[in-house]
Amino acid sequence: MSKYKTKRRLLLIGRILILAFFLFIVCLPIYWMLITSLKTTADINTLDIQYWPANPTFQNYENVLQQSNFIYYLKNSVVVSVVTGIIVLFVAITGGYGLSRYKYRGKGVTMLGFLVTQMIPMTLILVPMFLIFHSVNLGDTLTSLIILYVVINVPFCVITMQGFFANIPIAVEEAASIDGCSKFQVITKIVLPIMLPGIIAVFVFAFIGAWNDLLGGVMFINSELNKTLPVGLSSYVGQFSINWGEMCAGGMLALIPSALLFVMVQKYIVEGMTSGAVKG
Repeated sequence: MSKYKTKRRLLLIGRILILAFFLFIVCLPIYWMLITSLKTTADINTLDIQYWPANPTFQNYENVLQQSNFIYYLKNSVVVSVVTGIIVLFVAITGGYGLSRYKYRGKGVTMLGFLVTQMIPMTLILVPMFLIFHSVNLGDTLTSLIILYVVINVPFCVITMQGFFANIPIAVEEAASIDGCSKFQVITKIVLPIMLPGIIAVFVFAFIGAWNDLLGGVMFINSELNKTLPVGLSSYVGQFSINWGEMCAGGMLALIPSALLFVMVQKYIVEGMTSGAVKG
């Protein structure tokens, strides 16, 4: 018995050490970005490694908030990410429900088509979409970014939502129909509340995908006031120098909204992703 307990204790210690190692790997870049944002230019350029700023200052944060268009970048990112998440969520719910509940000719081809789109690199569709947007006067607009991110995120989110729907027994819907609920009432009052973790997980996936994207913003946005956060922060990288202090300060500020979102819905994300991973 003592050997069994010792083995379990060693396994527990091993798991803790592995998790601690991965936590360190994840937190180290964030910590380094934080201390860099608090350093002066002289401290950043020194050859001596400083694990905490010798002369902490918030000057970089003041410069980002007062001398740049950071507020516009933040507003644009929030608008693009939220609208993208809502549209993708609506399409994923309707498409996922249809793929899960209805049988029709070509259903397998539809699912295969969604899967194949995940193999196409984003860079391959940027030039055609750039030409299309400019031909319909959508160039250099937030609308073009929203359309791009919806197109990119919809296939994966539909497949994921189809898995969530497949885990809900059809008998639940049939019982609601017997009780007098219409199809719309069955979905809105019975199915969707059960699927709340999955819905939040899909929304967060689409939101973060739009929030973090740089390539699409660089390709489609030219005007300063239409830039999103990743594009705006990339402007701190010059031809001959990089403003590390202000770029890290902007990065820390840009991290706050997404971090708060994860903190608020963490429980639902874990439940949603684990339930969606089980095939019904």
